[in-house]
Amino acid sequence: MDLEASVRQAASGDLDAFADVTRRFQHMAFGYALSFVRDFQEAEDVVQEAFVAAWYSLPTLAEPAAFAAWLRSIVRHQAHRVLRRKQLEVVPLAAVDALPAEVVAADHRLERRQEIGAVFAAIADLPRTLREVVVLFYVHDCSQQDIATFLGLPLTTVNNRLHAARTQLKKRMVTAMKHTLRAHQLPDDFAARIGWIVRARESVIEARFDPASLPDVLTELAVSDEPRQRAVTLQVIQRLGNGVVRCVATSPISSLSPGMTVLSSGREIATPVSREAFDRIVQLLAASSLAPGALVPTGIKVIDVMCPLVAGGTLAIAGEWKAGTAVVLEELVRRLSGGTDRVSIFTFVPGGGTMTYREMMEKEGYSDGTVGAVQTFFFRREDGPWTPESLATLTGVDVVIRLSEALGRLGIYPTVDPLTSRSRLLESSALGPEHLEIAERVRQSLALLVPGGPEGDTLAVARARKLQRFFAQPFFCAEPYTRRHGVTVSLSDALRGCREILDGIHDDVPEQAFYFTGGIAEVLNGAAQT
Repeated sequence: MDLEASVRQAASGDLDAFADVTRRFQHMAFGYALSFVRDFQEAEDVVQEAFVAAWYSLPTLAEPAAFAAWLRSIVRHQAHRVLRRKQLEVVPLAAVDALPAEVVAADHRLERRQEIGAVFAAIADLPRTLREVVVLFYVHDCSQQDIATFLGLPLTTVNNRLHAARTQLKKRMVTAMKHTLRAHQLPDDFAARIGWIVRARESVIEARFDPASLPDVLTELAVSDEPRQRAVTLQVIQRLGNGVVRCVATSPISSLSPGMTVLSSGREIATPVSREAFDRIVQLLAASSLAPGALVPTGIKVIDVMCPLVAGGTLAIAGEWKAGTAVVLEELVRRLSGGTDRVSIFTFVPGGGTMTYREMMEKEGYSDGTVGAVQTFFFRREDGPWTPESLATLTGVDVVIRLSEALGRLGIYPTVDPLTSRSRLLESSALGPEHLEIAERVRQSLALLVPGGPEGDTLAVARARKLQRFFAQPFFCAEPYTRRHGVTVSLSDALRGCREILDGIHDDVPEQAFYFTGGIAEVLNGAAQT
């Protein structure tokens, strides 16, 4: 079998193919290692560690024909590790040419040591505490300080465990057999939890993981800041393609750079991003328009009238627990993703539920990434209710939609609060005067329903209640639960309905006829049938 075919088979998990590859390159690897460490025993150790690392990393090798050069870089890196431990000078690369390539060809001891099944079987049989540090150090290229940070251990403990593991591995390496690996797969999940930074822009970081085990949105990650011997905490806000997640820092950082190791905790983060950092993050991810633009119709009455979206702009969904945050987000993605106007949605997700947000998204079959013209980002929100003061800090976005648990208790879905939601379009001359006038009149009318708000006569309050119910509307993504078909209402029809309710044209129509329906024509049709 030619080399490229063997490498491809090995990358797919074929141990026999990898054993064939190691036999081809074992002498080259040994000679290359020896040129650095100048010690036969240490060169054997370097090659052993290099082949273990190569096996785990082989699926990431894009071009099988480049295997030789790729393996040399791994051997070189492992050799440098040995030299750093001994505090020796690194031998110049030019010295490689002067060394023989087949120093130990006679006794084949290295071939025996490089039996990859034996290596993994021995690792699998280590105690859990030792296995963790071995996998992180030898397989995933984490430094001792990285491991100490990720596992929450003193550095001396990590060093002691590495020494103990190395001693046990040497004792077991000769007797462990390849079939043992197949019967004892490594039980820990570090292979899926380790990633590497591929891009960093201030507090926005992108990291690559195994595509089959991509961290969920809102997952907490840790990066080891070796100079300061501390962990930098990240939060996954978006899952991209090709095994990449986009994250933001929730703790102070000085500098993170590509190549640094990242560990996924596997749990949802509890620490929210500060409001000061949020505005800067919005600028980095999807620069807010900060200027009046065209309205993007959603077909959702309360949004189009009271907090219209901006073409090419940004939206923050300020969700409360049990206010249907995921439903509103999913409906917006469904309605807008097929359009041509880009919209970036930043969703603040409340905590405190019985299942994680990701579990809930998967249960409902909702999307959590970029779909068509819509890109979505997820943030853990601070504890406590949204107040006018906290909403006022969200200055870096074009639109804020606040979802109210209180409206949910009244059965008003979507739970968009027209009094605390806002849009830059309503603060400019980009919309027609009729729209601006109706939105202001609606705001004044709904204020009559707020406890402690202005008082109004019986007729004014009745009209306000009809407006509130008129803004309840069936969603497409909620059809399995509401047993009602989703409804799209044009902006002109939504404005007409609000105006006619405010003007008293439908004072004789029962309040219930306005609830959870479409445009005003559907309201009147329903009233006529009751």
